[in-house]
Amino acid sequence: MVERRRLPRRNFSYYMRVMNENTGELVGHLADISTGGFKLESAKPISQNRDFFFRIELPGDISEKPFMVFGARSKWCTKDRLDPALYDVGFQIVNMTPSDFEIFARMFDKYGSQNPNRTSTADYLWR
Repeated sequence: MVERRRLPRRNFSYYMRVMNENTGELVGHLADISTGGFKLESAKPISQNRDFFFRIELPGDISEKPFMVFGARSKWCTKDRLDPALYDVGFQIVNMTPSDFEIFARMFDKYGSQNPNRTSTADYLWR
């Protein structure tokens, strides 16, 4: 497989819910993060190229703001290989204010943990 990843990614070590801003529904939980996108674990499959406005509630050690809202587009969806009741869904960030991007980058630095034992080269943005 050809490596197409453009941005480094990290496993996400903090339990963080991602909500649909328009409906208030839980879409999933952050599982993997980069500064250009992220992977969610979701209870429902999500079709490709679907746009969302997401809301993430922010912990106080990341931001004084209680939450941030941003736009993202689904890029792929597969059954989770460890838990068949879940789906792994890759998203690309498509609309985020510069100040929220700074917060997202802090989340990446603080809660993103590198996994040196990872064997997959698939990236959630370019899969």
